[in-house]
Amino acid sequence: MSLTKSAADLLAVIGTAAGATGIVLALIAHLRLRRLRRDYSVLQSGDNVESFVSAAARQVEAVARLRAELSVVERRVSDLRLDVADALRHVAVVRYDAFRDMGGRMSFSAALLDDAGDGVVFSAIHGRAETRSYAKGVKAGNSDQPLSPEERQAITFALRAEGEPAPVMAPGRGGSSAGGSAVTRVQASAAAAAASSDIEN
Repeated sequence: MSLTKSAADLLAVIGTAAGATGIVLALIAHLRLRRLRRDYSVLQSGDNVESFVSAAARQVEAVARLRAELSVVERRVSDLRLDVADALRHVAVVRYDAFRDMGGRMSFSAALLDDAGDGVVFSAIHGRAETRSYAKGVKAGNSDQPLSPEERQAITFALRAEGEPAPVMAPGRGGSSAGGSAVTRVQASAAAAAASSDIEN
């Protein structure tokens, strides 16, 4: 089958255009490849110097290690919070005169409680001839044994919110604190309860 001259000329033009298009596309691909190689060479440094790619990979590994260490620290902090909650860190001391003929507030009641209000309250009743000591267990701010007014004061002061000033208790006569001995005027104030940190025998 023979082609006319016009058809042959048309095919020749189409072939030439396709070849030219291929050459242009090849040149564009070559230019892009050169650009990529140039960009990659920028990321690569010379001899004996760490490349940007290596440095980035090393930083990624360091961040992964830090995240793992942070998880361990968070678990330890959580354990410490539980330990602190069980620690007897809420302390209050109320000093007073247990007998009419004794001064100097030598008697005291002290409460040592944890965050839940559990712990112990103990009292030392000082007289001329002897000093008697009592210890009572405390659960949620209460005790299964009768508490004296001073012991209740110490528990109240110890359980007050952190940063909240201690309540000022009005002076008054308490009940029986030591074997029927009458407790006279309570002379402990908020400042005395906060400042008294020593236990006097």
